[in-house]
Amino acid sequence: MITVIIPALNEEKTIRNVIQQAKRNKLVDEIIVVDDLSLDNTIAEAKKEDVRVITSTHVGKGDSMREGMLMAKNEILVFLEGDTPHHTEDIVQKLTEPLIKDEADFVKSYYERQTGRVTEILAKPLLEFFFPHLLQFKQPSSGMIAGKKSFFQKVEFENDYGVDIGLLIDMHHVRARIQEVCIGEVENDMQPLHTLGRMAKQVANAIFKRVNIFDGGKRQEEDPTQMMREQVEFALKELVRQPKKMIVFDMDNILLQGSFIKSAADKFGFRRELDDILSQDKSNYIKTQKIARLLEGRTFAELINVVESIPLIGDAVQVIRELQVRGYVCGIISDSYHAIANHVKNILGLDFTLGNELEFQKSVATGEVKIPSQLLKDKFSQCDHDHCKSNMFQYILHRFGISLADSVAVGDGENDICMVKMAGTGISFNSTTSAVDEVADYTFRDQSLKPVLGVAR
Repeated sequence: MITVIIPALNEEKTIRNVIQQAKRNKLVDEIIVVDDLSLDNTIAEAKKEDVRVITSTHVGKGDSMREGMLMAKNEILVFLEGDTPHHTEDIVQKLTEPLIKDEADFVKSYYERQTGRVTEILAKPLLEFFFPHLLQFKQPSSGMIAGKKSFFQKVEFENDYGVDIGLLIDMHHVRARIQEVCIGEVENDMQPLHTLGRMAKQVANAIFKRVNIFDGGKRQEEDPTQMMREQVEFALKELVRQPKKMIVFDMDNILLQGSFIKSAADKFGFRRELDDILSQDKSNYIKTQKIARLLEGRTFAELINVVESIPLIGDAVQVIRELQVRGYVCGIISDSYHAIANHVKNILGLDFTLGNELEFQKSVATGEVKIPSQLLKDKFSQCDHDHCKSNMFQYILHRFGISLADSVAVGDGENDICMVKMAGTGISFNSTTSAVDEVADYTFRDQSLKPVLGVAR
């Protein structure tokens, strides 16, 4: 069977069409849309097609491709582009036929069109000099590809415009059998010069790196779009609707029927170390940093598989939809990690999620964690904790222009006390500590979120 992976950045107008093209092939039994931190409704549109949606750990096509590959269950993978033109023919069949017949391990595509300017002026001359045997491929930088997962696991995904030509060179180096197939005709869009300049630099870097005349340790120029994607600003992107009320949930043991980090500890065998850290008389800030180190070396896919193994509370989707209809902006503030909470957000259709930023390098956790500055104590803080959810809660209310009286916070543990106390309506939900019950306006012990609807009017 076949997995189709669609990296997508701000493709709300075309993503459903691309998914529908993938569904045309009867051998496709898995479609993964990897959202590249889109600022539009790409995720919501993709979910209408009932496919798996994940959010990449970093902005950039390469990381999205790698993370989709890591999540895929099948050996045969197809990568489609989120803005792919409409194809009347079965594009998946064209890309995978050489793989299914075992005539190739990696398949590149080309269109019957004039090759792009960067390819003709830069990529092909460099290939002729360093890799002349690869000149047989008409469009070495094409992004519509297919291949065997076992081969993709051996190569490097550059996280920029160099990803496609880099994969071609790497596939040759690992002795993959490579074929190229025509997938139709398309008009060539003319890119602005400043974009072409960045593309050319990144394509050249990918080639130079593979002939050892590129300093792989040198930090490449930051893409300005990535510099703008600070987690909080991305999470609180402007909504189409203008909310007048807000409800915030803790994630563990409220939206999930369990704790992510404890489930990860059981899965990966560090429960004793975790319990030791949690029992220490240290600040939450220090504990957060120590716990993150326990995840070092775990892949993005491994962590997402852990959170997907934890059941959701049964009626969460229905309750959140009703709250949104009532005018609430709905989100998560979690002591867990943004990548994990964001996946729960995608599943449930929440509006935002905020958590600690677990760092990934090539889709592998480094063990380092960044704590959003909005969680840290400042002159407006109403408690003495070094970092606290109430600080973030206060910040979000200000960003959306919502009054404290029109806010609801739902928590269950010690780290939720200040937020539950601060909210206009504080809810203790299946609390593990009486201190949350004491500050809450309402206390619920239930396996359903429906009681929340009774007080969040």
